[in-house]
Amino acid sequence: MGVFSSLLFWRRKAPIVPVVRLSGVIAAQQSLARRGLSLEAVEPQLKKAFSMKRAKAVVLLINSPGGSPVQSSLIGNRIRQLAGQSDIPVIAFCEDVAASGGYWLAAAADEIFANPASVVGSIGVLWAGFGFDKLLDRIGVDRRVYTAGEAKVTLDPFQPEREEDVARLKSLQVDIHEQFIAHIEARRGSRLKGDRKDLFSGAFWTGQRALDLGLVDGIGDYRQVIADRFGAQTEFLMIEPKRKLLSLGGGGVSAHINSSIVGDVAERAVERAYFARYGL
Repeated sequence: MGVFSSLLFWRRKAPIVPVVRLSGVIAAQQSLARRGLSLEAVEPQLKKAFSMKRAKAVVLLINSPGGSPVQSSLIGNRIRQLAGQSDIPVIAFCEDVAASGGYWLAAAADEIFANPASVVGSIGVLWAGFGFDKLLDRIGVDRRVYTAGEAKVTLDPFQPEREEDVARLKSLQVDIHEQFIAHIEARRGSRLKGDRKDLFSGAFWTGQRALDLGLVDGIGDYRQVIADRFGAQTEFLMIEPKRKLLSLGGGGVSAHINSSIVGDVAERAVERAYFARYGL
């Protein structure tokens, strides 16, 4: 039987590893619809990857500077649900950046690898905006807002900042930050080696330093790491999103194209601003 089996070695099927790319700013589908990451956008690829027969693992290629904490949590939870149902290990590979919500996604994996120069971490919560109240005073414009409920104009950029509004925002940020920390501690556990205050300060590090801190498990490229683990004959299957048909709506081809161009430029600007925070 052994001789017969060796004669048919060519019939043995190579291991399969599906690869899902999670790239871009994490946002609700309606706000960075073409370029962002949301559960609605990535769930089809995740479900397809975890349903592959003979899959030895699912690889997540992460290149995200973060974004919505809600979408980060939803995607991370879905990854864990699918991994539990299929009993398939998940291995994340950080590319240029896996920071803030991007690191939330990476922590949903069973193992995390990075490039030595990857930007990793930023376990914190950020809110940024502008105040235009002094500009309105200068040009003589009155801001007229009528509400039922005094908190409805919290942090209105056209009105002077109020201490109670800032305190309310900071309380919300603390709550979300604690949820972020709980997720990382639950997923990484004893692998975390750095000082807790430093790890969760919102700071970020290179992949090499992240390895020292226990934020990642190793340094390496996904092809080499997977080949070393499952064999050089391992087949990588890139799970791509389905192409959407062009929807013209009521304005015709020209109007749709112009709107699409404007929207894409705006989305690129937002995405660029997110990545620029990490020097990218």
